[in-house]
Amino acid sequence: MVKKMETPPLVELVVASTNVHKVREFKAMLKNVPGIDIRSLIDFPGYVPLPETGTTFEQNAVTKATHAAAALQRWVIADDSGLVVPALGGAPGVYSARFAGDDATDADNRKKLLEQMQHLLEEDRHAYFECWVALAAPSGLKKVARGICEGTLLTKERGGSGFGYDPLFVKHGYSKTFAELEEAVKNRVSHRRKALDKIVPVLETLLTSCAT
Repeated sequence: MVKKMETPPLVELVVASTNVHKVREFKAMLKNVPGIDIRSLIDFPGYVPLPETGTTFEQNAVTKATHAAAALQRWVIADDSGLVVPALGGAPGVYSARFAGDDATDADNRKKLLEQMQHLLEEDRHAYFECWVALAAPSGLKKVARGICEGTLLTKERGGSGFGYDPLFVKHGYSKTFAELEEAVKNRVSHRRKALDKIVPVLETLLTSCAT
């Protein structure tokens, strides 16, 4: 019996992150796109990313993608995302990952957010996750897209899955927090998925050109 040979991937795509939760989400969301070999910055320990100095999610995503693509000479996908609370002037915003300090943990950030929301009425607890995803080749930026997911913030954490502010966020139309939802469900409705869906057609075009 002759063993069937698997078709090798056409493109190696690097997720510009060392966050294992984020990398896992990207892999899950891109699993149905054939022809790509997904890696992450964990596979390139010698690469030193630039510090996040952008004032918007879009700026940070583009910088991450283009810098890594040029340095690694590979196609790179990167995102920058965070939680926006309009009643808090847009905070945590681009500082979501370091809201409670540069070395803050997710729990530290959630604690600070809860403290700052103590004075808010229930109707003022509207919030949304915003994500910008950028796709870059060694030659430069190819596509950047935005996705948002709107919901409400709770006064107490619920759920043990997810990461970041997931235990506090309930998407409109749902009763469970992002930390209580099954991962597959979250990956279908999240801000990252909505942004990534706008990137996938460019990836598919790339794969088509590589195959011809």
